[in-house]
Amino acid sequence: MPDPEVQGPVGPLDKVDFTGVRWGSVEWTNLCMLYLRACESRSPDSILGDDFAARDVERIDYDFARIHRRLRPEINQYGVALRSARLDAWITDYLDRRPDAVVLHLGCGLHSRSFRMAAQRTVQWFDVDMPQVIALRRRLYSESDGYRMIGSSVTDPGWLDGLPTGGPALVVAEGLLMYLTPAEVSDLLRRLVDRFDTGELQADLLSRWGPRLSKILTSGIIRWGTRDGAEINRWEPRLRLVEDSSVIAGFDEIPLARLRALYRMQYALPEARNYDRLFRFEF
Repeated sequence: MPDPEVQGPVGPLDKVDFTGVRWGSVEWTNLCMLYLRACESRSPDSILGDDFAARDVERIDYDFARIHRRLRPEINQYGVALRSARLDAWITDYLDRRPDAVVLHLGCGLHSRSFRMAAQRTVQWFDVDMPQVIALRRRLYSESDGYRMIGSSVTDPGWLDGLPTGGPALVVAEGLLMYLTPAEVSDLLRRLVDRFDTGELQADLLSRWGPRLSKILTSGIIRWGTRDGAEINRWEPRLRLVEDSSVIAGFDEIPLARLRALYRMQYALPEARNYDRLFRFEF
């Protein structure tokens, strides 16, 4: 269970007013992801086990009933949980080998990963997201010697100025890079690799169907897609692919037989299986 000491200045039982978050905004999207993780964590056979998410939803004053009707979490919670759980496993593997690493969680949203993954470690952890998203995080969590929040677009080079240099670094970008232009991704990766001696980039990337579907469904906010992640190495040759996986590859962990069968059918179709993939690069 989460430690109440990391919950920030308002305390674990106090309500936090998020009623001003506009429906459809970036902050709202992060609330949706938080809600899906919370729903999945309430299962006795939870894949992700994000107890922080469940407790935070209880603390936040917002119309989650309306979000529930929109998201259909009984189906969609598992895709979110599988993606986060696989990244958690990769993060654990890296930090077990490099306990002195700096962790940069880019596009962190309202994710509790920093507290779930680093509570018993000596790493320096930086959560980075847009200023309005970090403003929401600060209502839930507080900083410590090993944990900082940075409110900035990742495309602004200035946010890197306050970070350590050299040493190993783990860069985690979940649900982020596909929203940047190729030039922005290239510049970001170059700045990160320049700053540290060695490390890993762990990120999910959408297939080439991503931008096409985005033009129809979401006004074209997905900027690029990939077949095999080769663009990352082409844009920054110092990044070498070491592992990749479909986000839904762990569908056998879904506890409900009907939904497990649904995800199995999706996995059998190459277009669905490869729509969102996780990639692990080293430098």
